[in-house]
Amino acid sequence: MNGTRRSDIRPGLRVSIVLKKDQRTGALTEGIVRDILTKSPSHPHGIKVRLESGEVGRVKKIP
Repeated sequence: MNGTRRSDIRPGLRVSIVLKKDQRTGALTEGIVRDILTKSPSHPHGIKVRLESGEVGRVKKIP
């Protein structure tokens, strides 16, 4: 799963996201989803989420 469908993501799921500041390098940050911020059912760059650590980014991988 690559994180472009909202239905694949739920709070409590461990995911890898790319933060806004890391978009150029593509560096991934791993964490657990607290909130799903994207309202649409899908997004080509990944669903935007807030992790339990408070970091916000787009889901790139669901390990």
